Amino acid sequence: MKYDLSLPEARRIALAAQGFARRRPASAPGVRQLNGTIARMGVLQIDSVNVFARSHYVPLFSRLGAYDTTDLDRLVLRHGPDGRPRRTGGYVEYLAHEATFTPVEDWPLWRFRMEAMRDRYAGEDSWFAANAETVAWVRSELAARGPLRPAEIESDSRRGRRGPWWDWDAVKRALELMWRFGEVAIAGRRGFERRYALAEHVVPAHLRERDVSYADAVRELVRRAARSYGVATASDLADYYRLRDRRAVLEAVRELTDAGELVPVAVAGWSRAGRSLPAWAHRDATTPRRIEAATVLTPFDPVVWFRERAQRLFDFDYRIEIYTPADRRRYGYYSLPVLVDDRLVGRVDLKADRPASTLRVQSAWWEPGVTAATAERVAVALREAADWQGLERVSISDWGDATDDLAGVMPDAARHERGLPPPAA
Repeated sequence: MKYDLSLPEARRIALAAQGFARRRPASAPGVRQLNGTIARMGVLQIDSVNVFARSHYVPLFSRLGAYDTTDLDRLVLRHGPDGRPRRTGGYVEYLAHEATFTPVEDWPLWRFRMEAMRDRYAGEDSWFAANAETVAWVRSELAARGPLRPAEIESDSRRGRRGPWWDWDAVKRALELMWRFGEVAIAGRRGFERRYALAEHVVPAHLRERDVSYADAVRELVRRAARSYGVATASDLADYYRLRDRRAVLEAVRELTDAGELVPVAVAGWSRAGRSLPAWAHRDATTPRRIEAATVLTPFDPVVWFRERAQRLFDFDYRIEIYTPADRRRYGYYSLPVLVDDRLVGRVDLKADRPASTLRVQSAWWEPGVTAATAERVAVALREAADWQGLERVSISDWGDATDDLAGVMPDAARHERGLPPPAA
């Protein structure tokens, strides 16, 4: 490992660590490839927005190409081959970054976070304490009936079947807090609605009983973040698993460096206030000569989810504009970064118009210095995205400085005006 890295070298190291240096499977990837890719990332962040595709599906598409999302559903949504919910499985949901799918074996690593959540939200003056009767009743429902959706608990209370009435908000809040405390686990989803269960019904006993000290948990999480990032600053390593205790993170970095697992490096251009930012590379990180990729990324892909790192690594100033009023949006409602080789070359706001079987490119923008010659590569990525989503057509709007370039290399694509649906096929 070199001790002085150029910025392009750092980008290639980072993308290789995330799986972008590997060739996509020649045939449709299956469960083995999905598991391997998730292992590289460590977690899959969950987001409810479904304009193009739900966020947890997209990172695997970005790295592997088109795959059958029902395979991922069986892994992370806890449905067996017969479509019925399973009691145990390889993944659970927890706040491993934000809400994420994470390996069930990692449950002990999060006990420190569960305890911190209980300290924060279950004190004497908390809602949890003030609503102890509600909490106890919800707990008893899960114990007696197994995994339930909030609506199933609330509707039964309305009919007077099981005790007094509590509204949906109280039931949901109790469940969410118990989930944060590790008392409850997610046993699957119906559609995208969570089914809650007592942790003992989902997480094996040996994992619930395993004790991992705070220092050991932080060290392991920093180790994994370093492996998944390839090269990183201390802030990068802390953000991967949302570790707020900077002193503990730096102590873990020191111990891993002393053990030879992390290697101090300097990355050209990584500086603050005129001083070079300390950085570390994982000892197993590789520096490929090139990255060959052309794909879209979800806003919650580890490549871009820490906006400070995206700026530092790719000179990519990124935010999503879901909560920005429509007339003030710069790039669109839910713009996706576009990766071509080792650069983020632009962003596209995509919408899957399923009734019209059309991928709508609501806007498309180039990053500074990117030329129209890149349009061919992006067009391939858009066609692959449409095919993966089972959409027959592509329509490109007139909003954004890349739209005409894309339309020029996609003569079969329709055009539509900003904010209007595409013309009928």
